[in-house]
Amino acid sequence: MLPAVSFFRVAKNFGALRALDEVSLDIAQGEFFGLLGPNGAGKTTLISSLAGLCRPDSGHIRVLDHDVVSDFRAARRALGVVPQELVFDPFFSVRETLRIQSGYFGIRRNDDWIDEILANLDLTGKADDNMRRLSGGMKRRVLVAQALVHKPPVIVLDEPTAGVDVELRQGLWQFIRRLNREGHTIILTTHYLEEAEAMCQRIALMKQGRVVALDTTANLMAAHPGASIEEVFIRTVNAG
Repeated sequence: MLPAVSFFRVAKNFGALRALDEVSLDIAQGEFFGLLGPNGAGKTTLISSLAGLCRPDSGHIRVLDHDVVSDFRAARRALGVVPQELVFDPFFSVRETLRIQSGYFGIRRNDDWIDEILANLDLTGKADDNMRRLSGGMKRRVLVAQALVHKPPVIVLDEPTAGVDVELRQGLWQFIRRLNREGHTIILTTHYLEEAEAMCQRIALMKQGRVVALDTTANLMAAHPGASIEEVFIRTVNAG
């Protein structure tokens, strides 16, 4: 079976800064995969390259065998990305925002799925509210909804629960676990390391643009008996 996502010797420089140093990594279809590392490790640059927001200087990235540069449309359609930044259009309601997002992918009459997403993200009561009226946590929920509205097989969650309440985190993860059980590939970056430990089948640890550890969550924990996930993270990154 083809990988859901494949990075092959991906390199990216910003002036003198080597943001990605020939990263090679395959993520299997249906996997719940964690991408962890300290600030500046290269996680966001790697995800931005995957989503087509920046172009690597060398190497190749494929989503379900579609090259993100030469076959961008097919690669992007297979991908749903929840960004860190709260980016939204202030002129539309929540439902209008999701209908417009559906239209970007040529999807019409998508309200049944939109209603299901709204219910799972506890947004039903806000469906007709203007985006400007929402709190930061509510806006982040809408970003998650936008990423899911075209039912992508690969879902990238870049710090999806940063700054949101515990109740939303629990509800979101129940929904994401369900999507993973239904076959969606999930790629997660998070500062909440316990989330990665609880949900990710494999974890890649990055430091200074390189992957310094890649293994199952169970094997990473077993290599450091008695350590917490935070301690494993610190030890691995410091040794990398």
